[in-house]
Amino acid sequence: MAPALVEKHGEDGSVVFDPKELVNQEVPKQFYWPSEHLTEAKEEFHQPLIDLEGFLKGDEAATVNAAKLIREACTTHGLFQVINHGVDPDILHATEIGLDPFFNLPMSRKLSVHRKVNELGGYSNAHADRFSSMLPLKEMLTFDYHFKGETDSEIVDYFKNAVGDDFVETGWIFQKFCEAMRDLSLKIFKLMAISLDLEDTSCCEKFFEDGFAVLRCNHYPVCTDSSKTIGTPPHCDPTCLTILHQDQVGGLEVFSNGKWYYVKPHPGAIVMNIGDSLMALTNGIFKSAVHRAAAKTDIKRMSFAYLINPKKDKLISPIQELITREGSKKYSDFKWEDFSYFTQNNNRVDATTFQRFMDFLALSHTK
Repeated sequence: MAPALVEKHGEDGSVVFDPKELVNQEVPKQFYWPSEHLTEAKEEFHQPLIDLEGFLKGDEAATVNAAKLIREACTTHGLFQVINHGVDPDILHATEIGLDPFFNLPMSRKLSVHRKVNELGGYSNAHADRFSSMLPLKEMLTFDYHFKGETDSEIVDYFKNAVGDDFVETGWIFQKFCEAMRDLSLKIFKLMAISLDLEDTSCCEKFFEDGFAVLRCNHYPVCTDSSKTIGTPPHCDPTCLTILHQDQVGGLEVFSNGKWYYVKPHPGAIVMNIGDSLMALTNGIFKSAVHRAAAKTDIKRMSFAYLINPKKDKLISPIQELITREGSKKYSDFKWEDFSYFTQNNNRVDATTFQRFMDFLALSHTK
């Protein structure tokens, strides 16, 4: 099997890898990762699926039980799955296949919406615009959705203006998905406040009601040798809460109790995980999930990570009631726009990013 001859140079001089040409070719060396990042997850991650039906209907006992399960997950490994969440299955199914037309486009057209330097939005080809080695085996399309946007067609307008008139229908698919995830997230934030036994159970919901989400759509192509590379390397999300919709292929893995576990997809279930900023907001009570995505050797995989943040200039500060209860404030205050800038202008996002950011803030305050 010959090495993949897939190097093309983008307008910014970065190397471009076409996933279509990677099939049946050796994994390029730019995608190789050290073995310590590739430890196989041999065991399934077993945890109860959290049923939201009773909570959504106002059932008090069901709400208490759901809050208890969320607290157990969020204070240990930071990841859980919900069922009976009220999201229309047709929206989820349409989302799963909705970007197939985009990722099947010629590379030249995908690159026309390439992510700009220091920005999160746009098309990214294995992050090759930022790094030259240890690349993740995936391509991505990323865009923002504002909870209180100026129009009710923000995503439709993005696809029309950035990709083309032939993607307006795709825009409507993801407009509906983003709206559904916004509504679900605000309900989850209320349930989280209940799980934290906060006096004002609407405080988290209010904090995010004028926030926004970054939707990262991931296409993981077939990999010929998963022992050399990875789909997404181990990391914690810098954001607050991630809602992950995925197909049934599988590939998500979580680090818990000193080892990696694979997270089996369940039909109709939606995955959620805590990010660094929500860990800060809860004064460290909730734990940011360390997770990754494995490369698959037999079939492509799609996932859609809806990464939720407060308004960019809103101060993220540990909730005072939790500081009082815990006896000390564990994290410095910061704004999401500053943390986001830090992640885009420093090393790769990994499990140490937030602590490095806290160290950076502490050093800045001493100058």
